[in-house]
Order: sequence, then C-alpha cells, then structure tokens
Amino acid sequence: MSKKILIADDLAEIRKLVRLTLQSDDFQVLEARNGAEAVAIARAMKPDLIIMDIIMPGEIDGFEATRILKEDPATKDCHIIMLTSKGEVADREKGFDIGAIEYFAKPFSPLELIQKVEHFLGI
Repeated sequence: MSKKILIADDLAEIRKLVRLTLQSDDFQVLEARNGAEAVAIARAMKPDLIIMDIIMPGEIDGFEATRILKEDPATKDCHIIMLTSKGEVADREKGFDIGAIEYFAKPFSPLELIQKVEHFLGI
C-alpha cells in the first residue's frame, strides 16, 4: 500500500522538484500551495508524511500549520519534515520545538531527502 506524502510549498517549481524526487509506486503525492491548504488536506487525507515550507502566503505559515497539525488529535502522528530557505539555528530549533522530525534548508540534497522520507516511513 502506498504511503501518502503532502508537499506544502507556495512555489510550484519546488513542489514539482520534490514530487519528481519522490516519484515512486511507494508514494501517493499530494500538494498544497499554502499553510491553510496544507492543514485542510492533511485533515482530509491523513498523509503519512508532510514536507512543509515555512514561508508561504496567507495567515498560516509553515510553522503555524505544523503547530496546528501537531495539536490536532487527528493529525498529531503525521511526520513533518521542514524544507525551507530559512536555515538559521533559531528557525531549526523552532521547527523541532513545534514537532518537525527533520529540517532541510534549501537548496537541499534530493538523495538525502529520499533517504530521510524512506527512513521515517519505514521503507
């Protein structure tokens, strides 16, 4: 059975790059363009893993979307990997503090991302 992965990023090019990186029969890839959409899709589809950007338009950024999902009993067990241009130590710490299991700064290594996704999904 394929695992569901949600890619939440406002840039279509990044979503496409991540989707192509993870393209496999093992994964069903979903996409969100902002934090609010990510929360709605996560609640409806219950992905196994979310790859979350931080800087996205609208009232809910990636940090807030992660916090909302981690506090919701229906989505709290979803693995969240931050993938963002915000590479500062304080940003990394905040990501881990609110429940992210991994933090990648852009540009990222596609091979390392695949390895982490497979690790966290037990593949």
